Amino acid sequence: MSVMMVRKKVTRKWEKLPGKNTFCCDGRVMMARQKGIFYLTLILILGTCSLFFAFECRYLAVHLSPAIPFFAAVLFLFSMATLLRTSFSDPGVIPRALADEAAFIEMEIEAANGNVPQGQRPPPRIKNVQINNQIVKLKYCYTCKIFRPPRASHCSICDNCVERFDHHCPWVGNCVGKRNYRYFYLFILSLSLLTIYIFAFNIVYVALNTLQVGFLNTLKESPGTYPFAPSTLFFTVLEVFICFFTLWSVVGLTGFHTFLVSLNQTTNEDIKGSWTGKNRVQNPYSHGNLAKNCCEVLCGPVQPSMLDRRGILQEQAGHSGQSEQENCTTQQDPVAAAAPLMSTESTENSQLPQEKPQPNSLEMSIQIPKDASETKNVEK
Repeated sequence: MSVMMVRKKVTRKWEKLPGKNTFCCDGRVMMARQKGIFYLTLILILGTCSLFFAFECRYLAVHLSPAIPFFAAVLFLFSMATLLRTSFSDPGVIPRALADEAAFIEMEIEAANGNVPQGQRPPPRIKNVQINNQIVKLKYCYTCKIFRPPRASHCSICDNCVERFDHHCPWVGNCVGKRNYRYFYLFILSLSLLTIYIFAFNIVYVALNTLQVGFLNTLKESPGTYPFAPSTLFFTVLEVFICFFTLWSVVGLTGFHTFLVSLNQTTNEDIKGSWTGKNRVQNPYSHGNLAKNCCEVLCGPVQPSMLDRRGILQEQAGHSGQSEQENCTTQQDPVAAAAPLMSTESTENSQLPQEKPQPNSLEMSIQIPKDASETKNVEK
């Protein structure tokens, strides 16, 4: 008996995910497609810190303290770690509804709204939920075919609904949402401290050199042969220039997000004026306590990703025996195992075969028994 081999083409779920994202390292890295400004962020941080470690740190470690380059290295490594963690992670993308789920939701909406007369605008697709004794509206996303959870929004750049959407940050090359907001906040906080640190010790370096050898001799200092190589002061002035203009934006951004964290509020809600409008609606997510709000935003557990990017989808090619075909037919589609956005009953109905004929009463009476005991009863 000849047994034919079955060739299986293994694909990951991230290869079939909709949206405008870029995946690397077999789905482990998830970013937006527009990454040009993110590369600029890396160049500015790496370039400025490299110049500081190459020139000023050596002098300051000898004349002031060896702890200066140590603390600079700690701030630099922490900033880079939080930046990469923010840029390469899932911000909290909500999976889109499957075809059966979308059809069920559309049917529910049509049943609730009734028949709209021709020429009239249908009512908005919203649902009301109660959070902390306050009514919050859930809006329907026409792209993802779902009612977005509270505080979620659809990012037009990444084309995904993101849970607790804060904003899309081109400097990190990713959306900032529920799963990576704390890392984004730690990144801008550590970057602010690093910028202030380098800016301050650059001024100290110029002041010490001026006191010891004079300002003119400081201008002539060079890592190479003067005047063909640029002087050390040139790099110092370049670092001061970069840090000065970076300081205002980064420190200001850190202060703004510190204010938002203390109120348990997002940038999207602040821009829209969700809790500070004319109605003066109170923020239902705020605990009314600074410490509790900070602990919830920055110290709460990080939920696992709902995408399952590295899940396996198996597509079979070729022919096999009859028994192998039956086994392959009864396998569950991994896509159906995604987190459902509807009730369990509708999901189970969507997994049933659609073209299976219903047996009549005669066929049901002569079904083949499953075990030997049932076989004896049939023979008797």
